[in-house]
Amino acid sequence: MGRWGEYRFKFPFCPSGTLLPCPPAPRPLPLLPHYQLPITHYPLPKLNMLKLYGGARSRASIVQWYLEEIGVPYEFVLLDMQNGEHRQPEFLAINPMGKVPAIVDGDFKLWESGAILLYLAQKYGKISDSLEKQAEIAQWVLFGNATLGPGIFVEASRDRETPRLLTPLNEIFEQQPFVLGEEFSVADVAVGSILAYIPMMLKLDLSAYPAVLDYIKRMTERPAYQKAIGARTAA
Repeated sequence: MGRWGEYRFKFPFCPSGTLLPCPPAPRPLPLLPHYQLPITHYPLPKLNMLKLYGGARSRASIVQWYLEEIGVPYEFVLLDMQNGEHRQPEFLAINPMGKVPAIVDGDFKLWESGAILLYLAQKYGKISDSLEKQAEIAQWVLFGNATLGPGIFVEASRDRETPRLLTPLNEIFEQQPFVLGEEFSVADVAVGSILAYIPMMLKLDLSAYPAVLDYIKRMTERPAYQKAIGARTAA
């Protein structure tokens, strides 16, 4: 049998019963080194997603705002506070005080919104390595929780504390767009959330603090804020 006929039987791409001789088999492609092989993308395995526990209207929305800002995937676990779900053993194992917000990040459990914000900033956010800068951020987060919030929202001290707190804040925001200067940070979540609650929950005249009003507007127009807090307040 001739050379062409041999290829007919050796290579299956020759059509059966053809009267014409089969062409020679194609030459095999050379093997490529591993760094030239095409890259195939496979879906990443699902890791333990951070869980944020909160109520329908709770300070968990502050943490949620920051999670949206830094783009960390999370699962929001909505607890039925009226039916005492936050007092059940499953949640008390996370926060023995039975308060929200709380997070579970892998095997790590943490509660108190200020502590959670600082943890998220240090682990996932953009934060300076400088101890002084970290202390300044902590200063403002603690100020939002321990000074600004009670000063504005505790009725007994509101009339006295409001001008004491908002006057220096107004002067700061006359000079810079954010708490720490030119860039948004976790400090703006801690301070901005408390300030943004004022027009939602209290009938306070803030016209004497135009820079604070402008700051509130900037914060509440941020897409992450709208997704975490704005959507709930509109509901």
